[in-house]
Amino acid sequence: MTREDAAGGVLPYPVWVAPGLLADIGALVARVAPAHRYVVITDTAVGPLHGNAVAGMLPDALRLDVPPGESQKTRDSWARLTDAMLSAGCGRDTTVVAVGGGVVGDLAGFVAATFMRGVPVVQVPTTLLAMVDASVGGKTAVDTPHGKNLVGAFHPPAAVVIDPLVLATLPRRELVAGLAEVVKHGVIADAAYFDAVRAALPLLTAPDGHNATTLLAHVVAGSVATKAAIVAADEREGGMRKILNFGHTIGHAVETLSGYSLLHGECVAIGMAMEAEAAERAGIAVAGTADAIRATLDAAGLPRRRPAGMAPDAILEATRGDKKARAGRVEYALPERIGAMASAGGRWSMPLDDALLLEVLA
Repeated sequence: MTREDAAGGVLPYPVWVAPGLLADIGALVARVAPAHRYVVITDTAVGPLHGNAVAGMLPDALRLDVPPGESQKTRDSWARLTDAMLSAGCGRDTTVVAVGGGVVGDLAGFVAATFMRGVPVVQVPTTLLAMVDASVGGKTAVDTPHGKNLVGAFHPPAAVVIDPLVLATLPRRELVAGLAEVVKHGVIADAAYFDAVRAALPLLTAPDGHNATTLLAHVVAGSVATKAAIVAADEREGGMRKILNFGHTIGHAVETLSGYSLLHGECVAIGMAMEAEAAERAGIAVAGTADAIRATLDAAGLPRRRPAGMAPDAILEATRGDKKARAGRVEYALPERIGAMASAGGRWSMPLDDALLLEVLA
């Protein structure tokens, strides 16, 4: 098969994208992260679909499952997994293979980052959201009662293996939610990609959109290339990488307040719509930017309004626990126009007035 390294050589690890690639997982993992012991971490939903197959292609693999859902991305889950690895006799010559969505990728990545002070991890994302976002970039974390991803580490994977064929088993709601990050990549860095994605939405969101394998592979590769270029320029989020947070400040607040009943991509979509509107009202974004984003979210079938019953002041208060806050002030990555973000003098994020945010949220 044709294998595409969507990272384009800009990252220190390969990101491979190709339909059917999962069948090669044993050889690929052995090449990039050979180990005495392999630990496949997945969840109980993905395990029967893909985790068993991956574990079966790795010698003497230990498979560890967690229940599905953001509520499982906790320090307790991290403790259970690391204790299970220790009980099984895993040592520093272990490679972790994460098979699942963003929750599994973040959690397994944090396990790998901390186990024996760090062992390799290979990311095998099985959701569109994880393929285009969570699996690339080396961020690993767990949630706490105070908010998302507040305890974690930077731990780049040894490789990312993306097989778009696995999306055939993904529920349609989750496929659509993954499009939020795809749209975001166009907004923050590439107007032409934004237009191409918008034109492709009728096929991607059709009832049989899972079957648009070639189109999905191109979309995934395009998003990965965008994110890879940004991450390579700023690995530890000291500057330009902050633009990847567009939509996430309000999005994470909404996600937390929803008790994770809303999917991450759905919350990012709401966050992008709200933050783009705030950017226009603040004179940062050119007129029409928010309308273009809202129209594209509508075409994708993604939400863009504050959930009914979620008070604006509660959302604003929830943003204060965000890890991007500086000196007690919440900062936002904001667009200037489709395809370009406001640099804020090289900081790439900036605070906004509370009164303005409450107007937008209302």
